[in-house]
Amino acid sequence: MKSKNQTDVSEFFLMGITDDITLKPLIFSMFTSMYLITILGNLLIILTVSTDPHLRTPMYIFLSNLSFNDICLSTTIIPKTLVNIHAHDQSITYTGCLTQICFILLFCSFESCLLSVMAYDRYVAICYPLNYTMIMNLQTCGLLILLSLIISLVSSGLLGLMVLRLSFCTNVEIPLFFCELAQVIKLACSDTLVNYILIYLATIILNGIPISGIIFSYTQIASSVLRMSSVKGKYKAISTCGSHLSVVSLFYGTALGVYISSSFTTSVTNTAFAYVMCTLVPQMLNPFIYSLRNRDMEVALRKHFNKAMCLL
Repeated sequence: MKSKNQTDVSEFFLMGITDDITLKPLIFSMFTSMYLITILGNLLIILTVSTDPHLRTPMYIFLSNLSFNDICLSTTIIPKTLVNIHAHDQSITYTGCLTQICFILLFCSFESCLLSVMAYDRYVAICYPLNYTMIMNLQTCGLLILLSLIISLVSSGLLGLMVLRLSFCTNVEIPLFFCELAQVIKLACSDTLVNYILIYLATIILNGIPISGIIFSYTQIASSVLRMSSVKGKYKAISTCGSHLSVVSLFYGTALGVYISSSFTTSVTNTAFAYVMCTLVPQMLNPFIYSLRNRDMEVALRKHFNKAMCLL
């Protein structure tokens, strides 16, 4: 197959979820609903944390950053998908595709780092309660968030820029509704060994290390909880970790589901739905998980809701 230099590739084609035109309105409605729920839910978390003095603690500062990151990740993917469905146009420019890859990598990496930092916060709170305010002060929170952002920026920038060295074949169809790094690399005609090596290294660093940190944190938390004599103390400790554990399970569980699905199925539709579950569903459900499973957040939301009703 004749190859073309990457500078000659002006656009890629996103194959979407299905070729069935009759299902396009349903898919458009589904993506629109998911986007609105994601934006409104996460904005509500951010506004609640920023306006309630009782929630200005490290745990909720990290949560508000997670909500902002979820908004950014969804915005990187869904609006372009909606435009393509509405216009019946599957194309995305080369520059737009590369930009989307970089931002998706950035926000996914940042989410992984934030979940690890939040696990560390719970570890300090439960295992070292007397020293918690000294260890997890606002300066430490800011440094942890900044470090997570820098790591995510460097890794996403490096992986994204390495796409520039690739030459692409005449077939530039991506079997998804957004530009995903691995799928784009598969379309390359030039040597991709360096790209795959960097992907594996980034996966180990940005997923392996955070997961190891989360496992270590919760192993220590479980050990501390088992040593507690008070049933009330055990319940309080477990309740403060429940929301975070649910979010972690959803984030990494859906990612594992995508890996398994892509390994055992060749169906474009099944693969696309697997990526919906991985990249969009966790961001939509996170606000509900923290609202329904967290007592402080539930009280704060009810308070703001009552104030809003009184104003009406």
